[in-house]
Amino acid sequence: MGLIWNRAAIVAFADRGAIFYVAHSGGKDSMAQYAALKKFVPASQIVVVHADLGEVEHEGTQDHIRANIEHPLNVVRAEKTFFDMVRRRFETRPDVPSWPSSATRQCTSDLKRGPIYKFIRADLARRGLKLALNCTGVRRDESTARAKRDPLTVNKTLSKAGREVYDYMPIFNLTTANVFWIIKQAGQRPFHIYEDTDDNRGNHRMSCVFCIMASRNDLRNGLRWRPELAAKIAAIETETGWTFFANETLAERLAA
Repeated sequence: MGLIWNRAAIVAFADRGAIFYVAHSGGKDSMAQYAALKKFVPASQIVVVHADLGEVEHEGTQDHIRANIEHPLNVVRAEKTFFDMVRRRFETRPDVPSWPSSATRQCTSDLKRGPIYKFIRADLARRGLKLALNCTGVRRDESTARAKRDPLTVNKTLSKAGREVYDYMPIFNLTTANVFWIIKQAGQRPFHIYEDTDDNRGNHRMSCVFCIMASRNDLRNGLRWRPELAAKIAAIETETGWTFFANETLAERLAA
């Protein structure tokens, strides 16, 4: 099993002095990509970045990341929260759905990608460097749409002002079983939300506690862990008149 996609190209980037910015959510794929990259990239060229999602993030996420990396954890935050984003969208565009959807994932662009890009620009400037890879734990097995993506592409947003930045998906070809194997080989355990118990099945994915892309299983786990957050979502559904899912409230999805 090849741990990372296109090892030769990545080693060549490392030899050129590229900085590898590893986006880490605390989830299984982030853990696997970090463990895999460490085998091929000098430690001094790895920078770990986490986009803090505030109250919609699983409790203990950042502690879990720090316990399983050998680098400092750089935490970035958007100027607005998830619920700020929803309410602002309702105020400015009351005619369109206030919540994110698979077609309009402003939660990803505004709360994760934007702050991470800002950090990369500033960190490269501080280092006086121009070459970087923006690494994410995206895998082809996750969806048909993701399977069609290219694991290494030029990041046109960041490749300005003399910078040469690429988006890179190190574990693109790995299966879920491969991911858990890498974590085990590293002597680590995935975040607790993946663990099965006598009464509940562990999460399939790690994202926000309640995510528009989550399975019913993961949503029900979220309700068990954070009922107050489900109540807040219900209140804002009432406030805006828009449901968390298209034509379906969070409560309706949970009850289905």
